[in-house]
Amino acid sequence: METTLHRQLKERYLTDGAAVEQRVGRYRIDVARPDVLIEIQLASLTAIRDKIAALVKQHRVLLVKPIIARKHLVKLGRAGGRVVERRLSPKRGRLLDLFDELVHFTRVFPHRRLTLEVPLVEIEEWRYPGHGRRRWRRPGDHQVEDQRLVEVLEVHRFRAAKDLCQLLPRRLPRPFHTGQLAERLGVERWLAQRVAYCLREMGAVKTVGKRGGAWLYAAPVPRKAA
Repeated sequence: METTLHRQLKERYLTDGAAVEQRVGRYRIDVARPDVLIEIQLASLTAIRDKIAALVKQHRVLLVKPIIARKHLVKLGRAGGRVVERRLSPKRGRLLDLFDELVHFTRVFPHRRLTLEVPLVEIEEWRYPGHGRRRWRRPGDHQVEDQRLVEVLEVHRFRAAKDLCQLLPRRLPRPFHTGQLAERLGVERWLAQRVAYCLREMGAVKTVGKRGGAWLYAAPVPRKAA
């Protein structure tokens, strides 16, 4: 069932001449404009990888992948019941979380007909005690009734692999390894490894050797014009 959040995001992309839930070939499109097809994906990008790969063969596509930067948890007494508690989730989304999605999407993005748009959003998540009569249900178990948009905090657009390189820290050594990347980004090493993997698969960086047991990466040097 469609969430309020998904519907609200679709409404943001509606313009004159746009159609909602339009069928294009064997696919249903969230918003179809005369010049571009718009898909809004709240779940994993892997789930629509084949769909996007098929669409960009003939159409310009804008793929919208929101990242939840802030989430307010709204607890209900029961499904459809009254609100009993509101609190801010300690979890925070960040733009670098995009690379978690791109790990399995590098065969689709980048593409000359594909633009990736990443809104950082603040939402409410409405939930209630879940799983009905299951005897083994834990006290913290819940079911999500709905998600609702509070605010779009900022929006980032990526059309090419080099655009993603703008997320790399300045003064990164050349060449660099993922330990240095993690330190300068202030993230865990595993996330830095995903960043490097995605950029390598997209052609934005290349491996240039090893230091100890760590791969070294560098951006290709542009060729000078003759």
